[in-house]
Amino acid sequence: MPTERGKTASPRSAGSSAGPRLGRPAKVDLPREIVEELRQMVRGEKADEAISYLSRATVLLARGDAGAATKEAEKARVFAPRSSAVREVLGLAYYGCEKFKEALAELQAYRRMSDRADQNHIIADCYRALGQPEKAVAPVEEELRAKVPQEAKAEATVVGAAALADMGKFDQALAMLRRFTQRRDVGADYDLRVWYVTGDVLARAGRREEAASEFRKVVRHDSAAFDAAERLSELS
Repeated sequence: MPTERGKTASPRSAGSSAGPRLGRPAKVDLPREIVEELRQMVRGEKADEAISYLSRATVLLARGDAGAATKEAEKARVFAPRSSAVREVLGLAYYGCEKFKEALAELQAYRRMSDRADQNHIIADCYRALGQPEKAVAPVEEELRAKVPQEAKAEATVVGAAALADMGKFDQALAMLRRFTQRRDVGADYDLRVWYVTGDVLARAGRREEAASEFRKVVRHDSAAFDAAERLSELS
């Protein structure tokens, strides 16, 4: 969660390439449909190589070592450039390294190949990082209409609202945030992110009491979440 106040918070995972480096990771079993996809595209030993590289990239990305994951996923792409799974993992690895232009290209390829919108919030956040918030709203709206997990809808909501706020469209940003269905007595991690960004947008719009209420909800569920306690103190 960015700390700079001139820009609305987003889910951008800054510095994730600095995770633990634990040597060459063991392979994990990829989902059957991904293995089948790779074996259809690549024959023989080359398919085994692609599967092995993608498996290691997946493990490294889960560890938070986006830099090493990028190297493995790039090797997988050499063998299987038409694999949506390979392009997705490589895009997420680039994103973790803050290589936003490269991440955007890979995740757009994933979107075309898979016909899935579940990484559109990352595509949108890449546009924001590249200084093009006006291009972020359309992929967010597509993801919000799609059948994706609730957490993905939360991330899309956060990025879309942040992009609108970046353009000074605070009322539209708040309207988007309020479209996300929540129970006020439940505080999943993604709920806290939506509350935090709502508070951030309200604060930027000069609505201090309402902003404090949103930060207070975050602190009530997790006093150490983001810098919500600090933001609440500033508004008190």
